Amino acid sequence: MKFLGNVLATIIGIFIFFMLFFFGILIIGAIFGGESEGVSVKSNSVIELNLEDIKNDYAGKFKDPWVTIFSDGKNIGLTDIISAIQDAKTDDDIKGISILNDDSQLGMAQSKALRDALEDFKKSGKFVMAYANSYSQKEYYLNSVAKPIYLNPVGDMDFKGLSSEIMFFKDFQEKSGIKMEVIRHGKYKSAVEPFLENKMSDANREQTSALLNSIWNSVVTEISKSRNISVTKLNEIANGLLARTPEMAKTQGLVDVVAYEDVYHNAIKNRLKVDKDEDYNKVTILDYAKKVATTSKNTDANDKIAIIYAQGEIRSGEGDVDVIGEGSMRRSLQDARKDKNIKAIVLRIDSPGGSALTSDLIWREVELTKKVKPVVVSMGNYAASGGYYIACNANKIFAENNTITGSIGVFGILPNFSQLTKKIGINVEQVKTHENAARYSPFVPLDEKLKAVTLEEIEHIYKTFVTHVAQGRKMTFAQVDAIAQGRVWAGSEAVKIGLVDKIGGLNDAIHEAAALAKTKTYSTQNYPEYEKDFNDLLANLPFAKSKESFIKEEIGEENYKIMEEVKRLQAQKGVQAMMPFEINIK
Repeated sequence: MKFLGNVLATIIGIFIFFMLFFFGILIIGAIFGGESEGVSVKSNSVIELNLEDIKNDYAGKFKDPWVTIFSDGKNIGLTDIISAIQDAKTDDDIKGISILNDDSQLGMAQSKALRDALEDFKKSGKFVMAYANSYSQKEYYLNSVAKPIYLNPVGDMDFKGLSSEIMFFKDFQEKSGIKMEVIRHGKYKSAVEPFLENKMSDANREQTSALLNSIWNSVVTEISKSRNISVTKLNEIANGLLARTPEMAKTQGLVDVVAYEDVYHNAIKNRLKVDKDEDYNKVTILDYAKKVATTSKNTDANDKIAIIYAQGEIRSGEGDVDVIGEGSMRRSLQDARKDKNIKAIVLRIDSPGGSALTSDLIWREVELTKKVKPVVVSMGNYAASGGYYIACNANKIFAENNTITGSIGVFGILPNFSQLTKKIGINVEQVKTHENAARYSPFVPLDEKLKAVTLEEIEHIYKTFVTHVAQGRKMTFAQVDAIAQGRVWAGSEAVKIGLVDKIGGLNDAIHEAAALAKTKTYSTQNYPEYEKDFNDLLANLPFAKSKESFIKEEIGEENYKIMEEVKRLQAQKGVQAMMPFEINIK
């Protein structure tokens, strides 16, 4: 027995040794890898714009340097990419930008911001060229800024207009015995409609159609300017699928050249006056952005504009680059308003909403900050429901034409399995000291009294939400209520009804904040700085990420999305100020 114990101890010791050795190699590699020499940009170079690793505006900062070392991604956000393009405009070593097989995770408003930066870059006289094996609509929207645009001879062009697809679960609930008890305010609060109906309501169809048409109009207007094709003609092309093949896309003027990638690279060499037998100098946008971010800029400005990034779903807790938590958000607002060098604050929001309580906590912090310094909101892809809640009391609100905002409404979802348990022969009994002591159980049918109490809470939060908007936007309660009810609006429409002040991007919001603060010479400082512990560090190590990849491979991308949606619904606790539904624009 002692012999077996010694063997077991030896095996455990060897295992611990290899684990420590493995962690040591990772840490040493991360440290020395992070201290490698900076990117050197050769003369006569081209930036390759590949955005597959870019998802958020802000890549995040962490108080613990170890978390930064092992954090997922390249610590580069879209704002860093845009800053790099702005620097490249005046960099004599950079001659142009090549958008090569772009496959980004960016939303429509983010694509618009990047597109604007590329348009500005072209004013320097430098080129922007694009090549892809195929173009989705979102990718083509961004790539249409380039001249010329190349497409693979056996590729395809997706240009057919926008659509939204929603699944309804009423029959599924009745057949399975799994029911979602829904309590809501707002006739447009269609986030919960799939659990109540078998088809789309007229109100939901109205808002979805209006939203998609508004976004599409902003997209084709931009493409029309770049390609010199009328909006009417673009709509004809989309309606008739007249650009579905490379040659058809060229005939319709959506692309300039149908050719293989080697022809595209030869065209770039020709522009750079490089021999066809030689390679031309390239630098990836990630490397160039790192170079720009780590290059010290000479500035005598003491004044600062704080940019606080609120991106993701709104939940309780600390939050991170993908989740808006009251911990990091409230701390950032407090730090910014206490810093004497910070003269104004820009709150950059990209969120479909989430917890109503957390939204209100952040709203309160904005309200306190606004009494000390100007607060300007810049809306990204989304600033809806709870995302609008935290925006509504700012001094000024900016949005892009294709930003999705509004959705002023609240709801609660209570999963109920009483029919399922009855079907499979399980009976649940409760014992309680008082009539309402048990509150809600998913295994007991929802009684009308509890439903009335919950609806009372929903109504209270809705009235609070509308009141905050009315006060922040200088409107009456009735005026806000008329455009609320959970309805979503595109930024272009939100300006007309008073939910947004101006159409513009992040830079426009920064300039407005500086003007309100009466400062002309300033630098910017990014927030939040997230507080993460050792457990968070372990979750970001490479082997911890393999589980997601493994599950996707086993069950498929679409099934994985369904699983993630179920997990997201399970994580929603309390009353929700959430956007009606997720729109993936393709």
